[in-house]
Amino acid sequence: MENLMHSKVYVGTYAKYNNGSIKGEWIELSNFSSIEEFYEFCLELHADETDPKFMFQDWENIPSELISESSLSENIFSIIEKVSDLDYKTLEAFSTWVSIGNHDIASDDIDSLFESFEDDYQGHYDGEDDFAYQIIDECYDLSDFAKTYFDYESFARDLFMSDYTYENGHVFRNN
Repeated sequence: MENLMHSKVYVGTYAKYNNGSIKGEWIELSNFSSIEEFYEFCLELHADETDPKFMFQDWENIPSELISESSLSENIFSIIEKVSDLDYKTLEAFSTWVSIGNHDIASDDIDSLFESFEDDYQGHYDGEDDFAYQIIDECYDLSDFAKTYFDYESFARDLFMSDYTYENGHVFRNN
């Protein structure tokens, strides 16, 4: 999903394909703000047919949940718009969060999906122990003496048994 801003699809039609032609064109999705605009362009591209049935013959940088040979999720344009504002680390975290959770980027409301991500995302850490250190520093008033005896490893293990997930350096709250 990191390259979603550079997503493109090769659009032909079933009629051309069935007649032995793969005539079509690569279309960059970032040039459109909605699925309606995209399909209008596809209609113009294949104006030589009365009622063209579009065939997405190849694509790049599009998650498989959003495209198939015969359909393109209208959510893709909302997602492209949303991710264009994210820095690389946050986009990487969002991609990871989508891949580990029960999130349907093809049909879920994108604004709600991003709100859930923002609620769940805790940050980037070098390991589960680093996250545990931060939790202890922020939430507990332990003296320096007590901190030297605190078992951060066990605490981290307990945190990540049910409340949090650590994946690719990112920590997410489990909901």
